[in-house]
Amino acid sequence: QVQLVESGGGLVQAGGSLRLSCAASGRTFRSSVMGWFRQAPGKEREFVAAISWSGGNTYYADSVKGRFTISRDGAKNTVYLQMNSLKPEDTAVYYCAAATGRAPRWTFEDTYDYWGQGTRVTVSS
Repeated sequence: QVQLVESGGGLVQAGGSLRLSCAASGRTFRSSVMGWFRQAPGKEREFVAAISWSGGNTYYADSVKGRFTISRDGAKNTVYLQMNSLKPEDTAVYYCAAATGRAPRWTFEDTYDYWGQGTRVTVSS
């Protein structure tokens, strides 16, 4: 069984920064793509960013491009989301997700096989 555990959420003022972490565990954990999604109050969950585990290729939603950076540490089986210049509209629960097979559509939820429990980010104005 694969487990994903997010951490690093919290309350921050607009313009501030946070770094989210997602630690993956499981005896046979192999990921092709790791992604971050978020769900704001009253809204559907949306794609934020993704990274290929092997090559480090990245992809971002337009709303976070230039402000957020996704990275991974293979030795620690951990993915990070560095969030800078935060805005109140970034307020959401952020979820980490892992795809273990072919993952041609990084922005689609059904690409991912495992999900974390989420970590809450609140940006005050």
